[in-house]
Amino acid sequence: MIDLRFVRNDPDRVRRSQEARGEDPGLVDALLAADEARRAAVAAEDGLRAEQKTLSKQVGRAQGEEREKLRLQAAELSERVGAAAADRAAADDRLRAAHLAVPNVVQEGAPPGGEQDFVTLREVGELPTYDFQVRDHLELGQLLGAIDTERGAKVSGARFYFLTGVGALLELALLNLAVATALEGGFTPMVPPVLVGPQAMEGTGFLGAHASEVYRLEADDLYLVGTAEVPLAGYHAGEILTDLPRRYAGWSSCFRREAGSYGKDTRGIIRVHQFEKVEMFVYCDPDQAAAEHQRLLGFEEQMLGLLELPYRVIDVAAGDLGSSAARKFDCEAWLPSQQTYRELTSTSNCTDFQARRLGIRRRTADGVSPVATLNGTLVAMARTIAVLLEVHQQADGSVRVPVALRPYLGGREVLSPVGA
Repeated sequence: MIDLRFVRNDPDRVRRSQEARGEDPGLVDALLAADEARRAAVAAEDGLRAEQKTLSKQVGRAQGEEREKLRLQAAELSERVGAAAADRAAADDRLRAAHLAVPNVVQEGAPPGGEQDFVTLREVGELPTYDFQVRDHLELGQLLGAIDTERGAKVSGARFYFLTGVGALLELALLNLAVATALEGGFTPMVPPVLVGPQAMEGTGFLGAHASEVYRLEADDLYLVGTAEVPLAGYHAGEILTDLPRRYAGWSSCFRREAGSYGKDTRGIIRVHQFEKVEMFVYCDPDQAAAEHQRLLGFEEQMLGLLELPYRVIDVAAGDLGSSAARKFDCEAWLPSQQTYRELTSTSNCTDFQARRLGIRRRTADGVSPVATLNGTLVAMARTIAVLLEVHQQADGSVRVPVALRPYLGGREVLSPVGA
C-alpha cells in the first residue's frame, strides 16, 4: 500500500498516477476521506479515555453520595468509550479497504495508457530468416518427442502438457543455466513453497484485480502461487532487515487459471496453467531501487543473450503494470511462427508498496521504515522452450542448441527428431 503521508501531502500526484493507469482518481479522495474519518474516530476515543482516566481518579478520592454520583457517571462514560472504540474499529476497517483499493504510484517517465501503449526501448539481435517452411514449437516438440499436449489434456485438462525426453532435459538445462547465472550475480538460490496463505497473496497484490487468475484451496485457505515472487516477498514478512540489499533467486512451479483468456494461444505451451520459473527477488533501500531495477533487467537480457534469442525491451504502460508495480520492463523474444514478439521475462520495481503491506522494514538513523522490493523473471520455462525451438529450428525439424546450454545437455549441439 502507498504511504498515507505521501497521499496527504501530494494528492494530485496520486490522482495523476490513477489517471495514467486508466483508473478512478476518485479512489484517492475516498482514501483521504477515510483517513480523516479514522483520525477523527481515534481522537474521539482518545479524548473519552482521557476523560475516563480522570474520572476514575476522582471516584477513588470521593466519599459517600459524591462517590456514588461519580460511579454512575463513570458507568455512562464507559459505555461511551465502548461505542467510540467500536466506531474507531469500523473506521480502521474502512480505511484499510480504501487503502488497499489504491495501487502503487506510477513512477514519472512510465508511459500512460493501456497494454498497447508501451514504449520500445531497444531491439537486440537480428530477426531470423529461414529458407524453408517454418514450423511452430508444438510441431517441432512433437517431432523431437519433447512435448505432449494431448496426454496433458487427457490427464489434467486443457492447457496442461507433458515435457518428455529432450523436452524434460531442456527444461532442466534451462534451470541449471539460470541458477548458475543467478549465483554468479550474487543471488541466494531458493526453493520456496508454492502454497501460501492469504497474507502473502494480499501483501503482494495478487488478490485484487487479478484474483480470478489465482487457484485457491478453499478447505485449507491456501493459494497456489503464480510466481515465486509471492513466497519470496512473504519470506521476511514482519521483520526488520539489516545488511541490505538481499537478493534471492527462487525456482518454483507456477499456477495460473488464465481466466478470460479463452481462445488465446490454445495451441502448444505459450499460455498454460502450470509452468516452472526462476524468479529473482530483491529487498533493498528505497533509494537503491531504481539501480536494482536496471540490474535485474540486465540479468534478464544476459540470459536471453546466452540463449541466442533476438528480443526487444519495452517500458510497460501504466495501465498494464498491475497494482504493486510502479515501473515495469518486459523482455519480449521473437516467435517466428507468429512473426511477432512475445513476453518472456518481466521485471518490476514495487518500491515500498509490498513492504508496507507485509510489514518489512529496515533500521535507519531516524528509526525504522519500509524497504523496497523488486522482482524479475530470469527464465520462464514453457515459453522459453517454445521460443528456443522455433528460433533455432532447422529444415529437417532438428533444433540447434545454443552454446551456453550445451554443457547442461551433455554437450549436445543439436536436438534431432525422434527416429532420425
